[in-house]
Amino acid sequence: MNKRGMIESRSEPDDALSGLAPLLRVRPELESLCLFGAYWAAPHGPAATGWAPFHLVIRGTCRLEVAGLPAVVLQAGDIAILPHGDAHTTRNGNETRGPAKPADLQSHHNGAILVKTTAGVETETELICGRLRFEQPHEHLILATLPPVIVVPAEKEASAGFHHLMLTIREELEVARPGAPAIASDLASALLVMALRAHFEREPADQGLFALLGQRQSARAVAAMLGALDRDWTLDDLAQQAGTSRATLVRLFQKSAGLAPLAFLTELRLGLARRKLLAGNDTLAQIAAEIGYQSESAFSRAFQRRYGQRPGEMRRG
Repeated sequence: MNKRGMIESRSEPDDALSGLAPLLRVRPELESLCLFGAYWAAPHGPAATGWAPFHLVIRGTCRLEVAGLPAVVLQAGDIAILPHGDAHTTRNGNETRGPAKPADLQSHHNGAILVKTTAGVETETELICGRLRFEQPHEHLILATLPPVIVVPAEKEASAGFHHLMLTIREELEVARPGAPAIASDLASALLVMALRAHFEREPADQGLFALLGQRQSARAVAAMLGALDRDWTLDDLAQQAGTSRATLVRLFQKSAGLAPLAFLTELRLGLARRKLLAGNDTLAQIAAEIGYQSESAFSRAFQRRYGQRPGEMRRG
């Protein structure tokens, strides 16, 4: 197995969100400006692996529908992110309104972005749609910790800043002056990081990966794991990376994640392997090597113990 040296020194996180900051940098792609009215529906297929679709509601309301989940009504100022890239549909906010068949959607490119409209109908809902990817090489692990849908509502303390950024992005895309796509993308990057921060601020701060990243010693250990999943880690190695004793590291992991450090590492490895199997892009040998198993058989046994079926069975299923 690969053996890697010490991770580079880094500034210590002062709190959970500071510890998350390096992992939350995102690269957005703005795909469409939607100007819809009356009865409309816009289906979105599954996203490419590692990409998370998002929708910014600039004006009006809409419904977000994902198979197997309750529909979510989004209002002006809301931000919706689908971390796992699930296929979904956005449609007019009132499900009972209009004819049985949604209006036809038309599109044209204005030089900055693809503009979608319901022709001949007054605009009632405006959306900016796109997708994002975490910039760090272990973005798949961050995505794996998130729920299928994140909605950051236009709450009082955040709505003014969020909505102001949304309106500025919309203006850049609509006017389509030189440099508008780059400016809008940079603004969207800041907006989406703010949205993720707002999401994590609402979540329990004492559980799982993000709690570990909020503590100096455990953050160092997790960063080392994420940077070298294929390394043959020992508890001594992780304690050295964390700059603490083995007993202290075990205590921190047990308190925050309910697992010992090496058990937590196994969960990270197999969770990543499961997502890669479902994506269907890598061979079993490639996946096994990437997450630190010396053979497909060893990987298969560990995977079956965790998920109750062999990797090939999950992929075929």
